[in-house]
Amino acid sequence: MGMNRREFLHILAMAGAAGLLPRASFAKELGGAGNADIYNAKAFGNVTLMHMTDCHAQLLPIYFREPNVNLGIGGSLGKAPHIVGDKFLKHFEVAADPRLSHAYTYLDFAKQADKYGKVGGFAHLATLVKQVRAERGQNDSLLMDGGDTWQGSGTAYKTRGRDMVDACNLLGVDVMTGHWEFTYQDKEVLDNVKSFNGEFLAQNVKVKDEALFDGSPAFDEDSGHAFKPYTIKEMGGARVAVIGQAFPYTPIANPQRFIPDWTFGINDADMQSLVDQVRKDEKPDVVVVLSHNGMDVDLKMASKVSGIDVIFGGHTHDGMPKPSIIKNAGGQTLVTNAGSNGKFLGVMDLDIRDGKMQGYRYRLLPIFSNILAADPEMLGLIEKVRAPHLDWLNEELTVTQDLLYRRGNFNGTFDQVICDALRQGHDAQISLSPGFRWGTSVLPGQSVTMEHVLDQTCMTYPETYRREMTGDDIKLILEDVSDNLFNADPYYQQGGDMVRAGGLDYTCEPTAKMGERITEMRLDDGTPIDPNKKYVVSGWATVGSKSPGAPVWDIVADYLRLQKDGLQLKKINTPKLKNVGDNPGLADYIG
Repeated sequence: MGMNRREFLHILAMAGAAGLLPRASFAKELGGAGNADIYNAKAFGNVTLMHMTDCHAQLLPIYFREPNVNLGIGGSLGKAPHIVGDKFLKHFEVAADPRLSHAYTYLDFAKQADKYGKVGGFAHLATLVKQVRAERGQNDSLLMDGGDTWQGSGTAYKTRGRDMVDACNLLGVDVMTGHWEFTYQDKEVLDNVKSFNGEFLAQNVKVKDEALFDGSPAFDEDSGHAFKPYTIKEMGGARVAVIGQAFPYTPIANPQRFIPDWTFGINDADMQSLVDQVRKDEKPDVVVVLSHNGMDVDLKMASKVSGIDVIFGGHTHDGMPKPSIIKNAGGQTLVTNAGSNGKFLGVMDLDIRDGKMQGYRYRLLPIFSNILAADPEMLGLIEKVRAPHLDWLNEELTVTQDLLYRRGNFNGTFDQVICDALRQGHDAQISLSPGFRWGTSVLPGQSVTMEHVLDQTCMTYPETYRREMTGDDIKLILEDVSDNLFNADPYYQQGGDMVRAGGLDYTCEPTAKMGERITEMRLDDGTPIDPNKKYVVSGWATVGSKSPGAPVWDIVADYLRLQKDGLQLKKINTPKLKNVGDNPGLADYIG
């Protein structure tokens, strides 16, 4: 009798964990001497801080293409994270290793992904975390999760994020903060936090006064903090303070109706006060911030708030191989960002002596699932979580002839699929889809499954709409989102990339003033948009009241099932750009 798939995977994982698989030949093909040159390093310092962020509930290995458009405007021009492609490799001096070049950039993505395989996966991440802890010492290391963990997959949606809480407990996450975690109902958030074995930190989330009066729970009624603002960890003979900073614009970027009793904000004055208080009362050797601000906001905060040694950032999905060093009144602060989708683990080793940080070493480690063995215990949990939903997840909808991805300031190919599906499903002239950064990639020639669609769309407010809008209304939406994205002041950037449009072409000038960035709006057939004329528009993910239409994943799945001869995109509504031709955040742009 032959073994079934579960038995095969279990034996494969056990063999890999025992070192019985022929990894040397694979490593040689990758151009390296094995996994040691990527994952092993000589001991440094006495404290190790590990950082993951924005995994968006991806428990299995995936493909994920980095952006070719990440424009920096104003003071961000030419600075990390707004550098792509070859310029990125030169800036961070990583071009010599083809594995890292593939992990960090979009360059020749489909071919390189086919060569190097999938990345991420909690079972493979667990193996690396255990390896780091074995090398550094269980009591001298800390695993931090920057949030956007409980949302982004079909199983997270079905379990209301509990699958990820269980996975993080098994992984050994010590502290976390949040963003998409708050798109569940507030009671669900609190229940998940209670089930989480680590500490959920957020200095900038407070309970409204009237809610406190009505008995809404709070971590500290006197301060109003909804969650614990900071924690102190004893490691390697040092005291490390970790402060949490949740996504500051949650009630604007996501429905406030889910979390009506809580306020958010950057609150950098509160951050400074808290850093000062912690420095005075707790006498830490090092103060770090676990942030979901987005990297540009973190960079500005680092310049304004003194006394922070390191900011471990998230939200913008930027995989940065080296920290940015920001000067401030107290000296300097290191700012990092560890990518997304479980693709990377940031590892910072600190030399802490005489009451302060004397030196550091930082590595952003790609999780190559073909090099790192799958941890058997984590693999078992993942299989258990997925088992009730496999028929739904594994449905093959069509085969794609194009590389499908979402990542970058403007339309990705999977965004276009969603927009085309919305237009067809709702018989609309124009479609609008949010500029979400989460969503995995599908290589040409592969089946597009329901799980791939859910990776792009699965959230707690997926309902679609069909309505009439004037040309002026549409322009106003585009202008508003572009100012959110390209405002020169990072504190006015409220998350996400440009709204994706289907059936609509336009010109965008990112460096122009607010209200003047969007011009030359036309339908697909070239007809100019009339400001006063009404157009039928379809979309999804309304932040205000709930929309009346079917969930977007059903609309997209129905559209893909009709592609009997395979999916091939006829057109991508990528805007024409002005005055950014020499921007190092732009490469190989089809518009």
